[in-house]
Amino acid sequence: MPERLLARDLALLLGVVGKQDTITKVIKMSLPEATKPALWGAVGGAVVAIVIGFAWGGWVTGGQASKMQAAGAESAIVQAFTPLCVVKAEQEPEQIALLKEERRYQRDNFVVDAGWVDNVSEKYRSDVADACADTIIEGMK
Repeated sequence: MPERLLARDLALLLGVVGKQDTITKVIKMSLPEATKPALWGAVGGAVVAIVIGFAWGGWVTGGQASKMQAAGAESAIVQAFTPLCVVKAEQEPEQIALLKEERRYQRDNFVVDAGWVDNVSEKYRSDVADACADTIIEGMK
């Protein structure tokens, strides 16, 4: 209904009331024939660019970028606190010998129980303890 009102208003403004044929010509948009393939080419090119960009170009959505940022921040925290943990462990050489005897999956618990990661937030404590244990064991080889 709003389209008809718009057409009637346009017809009144142009002074072509009662001439249906003229109203249709005024409202109908006409494009040159060569425009249609060009528009479809632009649409197709845009779709191809989007597919290539997300598949191989490294484009990511906002949600994925947030996940990547959070993972990078966590990795930075682990890397920052691991040397502090190793320094605390070096102050207790008898504990390091016991750490080496622990199984791989129990080493992070050993580091936490030893108190070497007490200064780390609970959220990151397990990851820092695991990295610390790995660093200590690698240093012993």
